[in-house]
Amino acid sequence: MRYLTLVLALLAISIPGCSPRPGSTQTGSSSENDQILQRAFEQRTRSLQVEGRGVVKQILPDDIKGSRHQRFILELDSGQTLLVTHNIDLAPRIFDVHEGDDVAFNGVYEWNPEGGVIHWTHHDPDGRHPGGWLKHNGKTYQ
Repeated sequence: MRYLTLVLALLAISIPGCSPRPGSTQTGSSSENDQILQRAFEQRTRSLQVEGRGVVKQILPDDIKGSRHQRFILELDSGQTLLVTHNIDLAPRIFDVHEGDDVAFNGVYEWNPEGGVIHWTHHDPDGRHPGGWLKHNGKTYQ
């Protein structure tokens, strides 16, 4: 398992704009970010710090088991969908998000068969993990 984690970390480092290292940022275009996320999906990648943007396709009920998470599905320009799980115990809720809205994100990608999940879209109160964020209507939520 350690070997697989190391291989995935090395793959992430070799993909322009992706890095699992703290403090890293991704500055690629939407198309480049979509390609990175498509490769992450195809390779069943986990724990990959990513950035991108998409259109809200569906608002889901909050996950209230354990830490509370606001949830919605984004569709990227490529057609790939991502479940966003935004920890609202650590970051502000986006109260005015609606289907059809544009949302940018920075967080951790985890593979799943439906396209993937983005989490860690908030600051780390312990300072051990790169902070993520969501951007909606000119406001940053972290």
